[in-house]
Amino acid sequence: MQNETFLIRDYPQSERPRERFILNGPQSLSNHELLALVLGTGTKNEPVLQLANRLLSQFEGLRLLKDATLEELTSIKGIGKAKAIHILAAVEIGRRIANHTIDERYVVRSPEDGAKYLMNDMRFLPQEHFVCLYLNTKNQVIHRQTIFIGSLNASIVHPREVFKEAVRRSAASVICAHNHPSGDPSPSREDIEVTKRLAECGKIVGIEILDHLIIGENKYVSLKEKGYV
Repeated sequence: MQNETFLIRDYPQSERPRERFILNGPQSLSNHELLALVLGTGTKNEPVLQLANRLLSQFEGLRLLKDATLEELTSIKGIGKAKAIHILAAVEIGRRIANHTIDERYVVRSPEDGAKYLMNDMRFLPQEHFVCLYLNTKNQVIHRQTIFIGSLNASIVHPREVFKEAVRRSAASVICAHNHPSGDPSPSREDIEVTKRLAECGKIVGIEILDHLIIGENKYVSLKEKGYV
């Protein structure tokens, strides 16, 4: 088969991802098998499952693949523009589905609610992002704003920027959050200092800081629960 394109149908039926998908559901497939279904075909010299496996290895799994660009994908042998577009379209659909229930009227009743709202977007960010959720009197999210990108520092995350948007949006309260790219959400001294400063300013201007969430790898820390708000 050196001069033919390898198709998924070239595999024994028991090894075909599509048939196993139908019989056992998508959860029965590995990441590279799902990616093979997206790719559809391999190349003249490489079966589609092998191509999918190599692609994942090159991006160290789905974590980095989700942020791949068209240029990065097409630079890989065996991935033309059409295959790259299929991959990027599948990633974008997944991203939109993950965020589908997160709309501007999302209600935050607990630290867990706030973390769920932000987790998918923030847990993989390569830099620290300081984000504010602005809530109305019913604790519904009316606006989300990235205030700062970079290492958290009390002198950089200025209360003026946080509360300026709160006043502009007529927000009743604010939830602050930032991510730790390391995946460990344990609060640092700077995290605690920033939290206390913002909470004190909130009391002065009459707009409560409900919480400061630190987002890690599928886990979070609430500084309200820790007693710093």
